[in-house]
Amino acid sequence: MNTKPPARFTPLSFGLRWLFAACLVLFTYNPTTYSFLHWVQASIEASELGPEHAFVGIVLFIGWAVFVRATLRSLGAFGLLLSAAFFAALIWLLDDVGILKADSVSAIAWISLICLSGLLAIGMSWSHIRRRLSGQYDTDDIED
Repeated sequence: MNTKPPARFTPLSFGLRWLFAACLVLFTYNPTTYSFLHWVQASIEASELGPEHAFVGIVLFIGWAVFVRATLRSLGAFGLLLSAAFFAALIWLLDDVGILKADSVSAIAWISLICLSGLLAIGMSWSHIRRRLSGQYDTDDIED
């Protein structure tokens, strides 16, 4: 029997999850020319695709697999829909009161990427948040 207490969940631990999610999302793609997809596209055009592209691509794929799997298992389809609706309403509210300007394709891309990283961070953190709010623990299915 495991008697070790669960890890503490703090605003800092959520912030770190969001930071890692943002790095994953923004390293994969962002509106600047400094992203994995831009790098691969330029390398294909120059016929210089090599093992470094494969290595970085696999590392990013592993990161995406971890984040997406944890998010889907933690939030489920309905929770994912509610989280996306939350970010959509937040963007609408911030735009309506003049705090956020979604007036260009680049601005919309940045807003979408930050929201996607927020969604992944919530998915990675939801079990901790639910435990703090309800006192209930989540358990994973045990595979044979």
